[in-house]
Amino acid sequence: MSYSVSHCQAVLDLIISAEREAAGLILEAHEILAEAKTDHRNVVTEYDRRVQELLITRLREALPDARFFCEEMNAQDHLDAGQLFIIDPIDGTMNFVHGFHHSCISVAYAERGVVRAGAIYNPYVDEMFTAIAGQGAWLNGRPIHVTGAGLSESLVCFGSSPYAPELADRTFALTKALFTAGLDVRREASAALDLCSVAAGRAGLYFELQLSLWDYAAGVLIVEEAGGQCCTIDGGCFPSDGSKTSLLAGSPAAVSDFFRLVEQSSR
Repeated sequence: MSYSVSHCQAVLDLIISAEREAAGLILEAHEILAEAKTDHRNVVTEYDRRVQELLITRLREALPDARFFCEEMNAQDHLDAGQLFIIDPIDGTMNFVHGFHHSCISVAYAERGVVRAGAIYNPYVDEMFTAIAGQGAWLNGRPIHVTGAGLSESLVCFGSSPYAPELADRTFALTKALFTAGLDVRREASAALDLCSVAAGRAGLYFELQLSLWDYAAGVLIVEEAGGQCCTIDGGCFPSDGSKTSLLAGSPAAVSDFFRLVEQSSR
């Protein structure tokens, strides 16, 4: 299948419509009960499952041959499928459970392993972040761009990788260094929305030491289409098999400052 901007725009419109419909489930949620998946930090709710089911239903109605790689699925489809949706039904589930209204729906569309379009929707503030490969990034239909500022003039977002407590020492050592080098740090518990904050120029840098593909697939496209840079924390490429990875995203100036800071601290 050859890349078609018009096709990707049609798919993006479909994603946006499905996300807005599914957002109603989040906004109307009450008596939310959390179930542990692996431990007390890694939880799921009936709303995660219901949002995911609605999204799959709507997307499959329009594209019956599409495959799915979703957080709340026991078996994932292959990443090299001709048409693949990568879905995090509620990114920021712990926020959602505790009434901390900072969660979102994230959907990326990929062809043969390459993400072509994506949308991240925060229903609490009605912000829809979107991007199409090679066509730019938008917030509620308005173009967005990463900040031109370097690290010293930027806020830094970070994730604490709560499902991997063995990474805590390295995470907070990096956070302290970035707190000292930057303006301040923010920990808001949604990787997808942190990436959107970078794309919109609200934060200059974001990092986390362990993420799953559904956490970042749409957000990385949005950041890159907004003029930002994304890589692993060591400056490498993301794994092609969808395995867990670290992530660094930011403005070109802030990313450059980050690696300069790391190099200086290792001397």
